[in-house]
Amino acid sequence: MTDRTRARALARESNAAGDAVGWFERLYAEAERGDALVPWADLAPNPHVVEWLERAAPTPGRALDVGCGLGDTAEELARRGHDVLAIDVSPTAVAAARARFPQSRVDYRALDLRALPSALAGAFDLVVECYTLQVLPAPARGAIVATLRRAVAPGGMLLVVARGREADEPEGEMPWPLTRTEIEAIADAGFVRESFEDFLDDEKPPVRRFRATFRRQT
Repeated sequence: MTDRTRARALARESNAAGDAVGWFERLYAEAERGDALVPWADLAPNPHVVEWLERAAPTPGRALDVGCGLGDTAEELARRGHDVLAIDVSPTAVAAARARFPQSRVDYRALDLRALPSALAGAFDLVVECYTLQVLPAPARGAIVATLRRAVAPGGMLLVVARGREADEPEGEMPWPLTRTEIEAIADAGFVRESFEDFLDDEKPPVRRFRATFRRQT
């Protein structure tokens, strides 16, 4: 199991100060110095996104990778023919992604999703949100979900992958699993849910995951 001790401590400090996302840059900066680990930085495309891409085979178009981290999933999207904008709130993470993939055609940008430029509204045929909502406290998720919706083009798709739990189960420590109700509530404001999967991954011990897709209506 990945050591999340430092990440959890930074998340607690940042959230106590009223900043739900400030701790990401601190974590990546510490990791860059060798003083911490980024628990989700596996240096490989997220397998649950890859599995969906293999099965759904979405037509290549303009794609947004949210919380891109060190860039592996963004690169996989580009490899499959998508024109990818990959964003992360951490400038250190974005710089590391660019350094890892110097010949990449992915457009990496340090950007807080909550401040998505108006020029990017409705700009993406595919928006991939994987493990971002689950590292934000519940009160902060609504604004992120609203921005995710805003980024999707008419007829476009939003893919969400997160840890899952029952409503009566405790949230536990970061990463905080989402309930099915939270996931299904994304199907609002002109979106319909096209798929929902509830499964155990192959980690040891296994982790419950939700994977859902939502289509923006034209």
